[in-house]
Amino acid sequence: MKVLIVDDERNIRESLKKYLSLEQIDSAAAETGESALRCLEREAFDAVVLDLKLPGMSGQEVLAWINSRGIIAPVIMISAHGQIADAVAALKAGAKDYLVKPFDPAELVIKLRHLVEDKRRENSLEAEKRNAGGENLLIGDTGLMRELSAQIDKIAGADVTVLITGESGTGKEVVAREIHRRGNNGQEPFAAVNIGGIHEGLMESELFGHEKGAFTGAAARKQGLFELAGRGTLFLDEIGEMPMALQVKLLRVLQDRKIRRLGGNDDIPVNARIVSATNRDIENLVREGRFREDLYYRLNVFRLAIPPLRERREDIPLLATYLLKKLSFRMGRPLPALTPAAMEKLREYPFPGNVRELENVLERALIYRGEGAITPGDIDLLRQGGMPVAADTANAAPSALPSLEAIEREAILKALARTNGNRTQAAAELGVSRKTIINKIKAYGLEP
Repeated sequence: MKVLIVDDERNIRESLKKYLSLEQIDSAAAETGESALRCLEREAFDAVVLDLKLPGMSGQEVLAWINSRGIIAPVIMISAHGQIADAVAALKAGAKDYLVKPFDPAELVIKLRHLVEDKRRENSLEAEKRNAGGENLLIGDTGLMRELSAQIDKIAGADVTVLITGESGTGKEVVAREIHRRGNNGQEPFAAVNIGGIHEGLMESELFGHEKGAFTGAAARKQGLFELAGRGTLFLDEIGEMPMALQVKLLRVLQDRKIRRLGGNDDIPVNARIVSATNRDIENLVREGRFREDLYYRLNVFRLAIPPLRERREDIPLLATYLLKKLSFRMGRPLPALTPAAMEKLREYPFPGNVRELENVLERALIYRGEGAITPGDIDLLRQGGMPVAADTANAAPSALPSLEAIEREAILKALARTNGNRTQAAAELGVSRKTIINKIKAYGLEP
């Protein structure tokens, strides 16, 4: 946590800085409103302690400036006895709390920690909502995974950018979350965005935010993921898909540690650590001129390569057990056992889709199994020998096994039939959200 103290009395500034230091809280001080603005333009703070009466620019004017810029650091006003009415007015104008001089610095620390933690929690919830949550467990006990875990330990506490590489489905976000969790700022927000999953026109707003009226539909100011991450971690998945124009802006952020919202005129300091990931050959993208070389070197300060599942098959029993527990809970079903023969079938399969494919296989097995344990007959492996099933052509023989989409469509139809078309009940039965089942109904053309 870093706090900005704004007060024209030197003894108050110095005593508060000393007390906060004893409480392991970093701080900076400004004696005027104008110098406070310069501090806030230069650096991101977690909270501001602001005197109401200042020479020149008043505390109310500083607060108005903070609100106009959309700075998300909570403000605590401090005032003399005769200024309580002004302090109450400041609360109505956006301050989060106030203290009357002289005050106990211990009370200030309590208020600061409470407000900063509330803001962290709020930012974390918003970041997770935009990312729809994610896994945060690194599972595996093979030599390759132990080596990966040791590398994470080495870099977790270092403020360096990290590039994670690996095939699709290997768990790059899991590793990014583990880096964040083990780091010095693990209590701060973790914000994630899939670059390849967002329309190019919306990507800049998602990362940097926008001001009201910046474009059609921008009805209010919106903080981007750089701001929501605070002093935590921003995970940029599929970084190789980033358009060249946005690469230039990301490079500038990494160099200057400042962003500018769409439609805004002011630079905003940011502190988030950047972790990126790709399943593509990013060096080849650089050679082909589709990824900036200078940005590549900025992102690739430390590199982690995640092994594919076929190279650590001994971890499949651990992963299968964990995934079955998670899926059973989500679907509201009893946890089944895997017969030794079923487990052996999983261990023998190369899983070209890696952990994500293993989860899909187990989900299908849960949907179609009968009573008792999961047997080899319950496990449909749609790709054999690591190669995709041939696409349908005029001369191709139909596959004996249904596609995942067909299985999902049939499961939704059956759930809707059992619940007389009640989407909320059908979603609960299938262990998914109502929003998910509505989107699937639209995608599969199942609307009445």
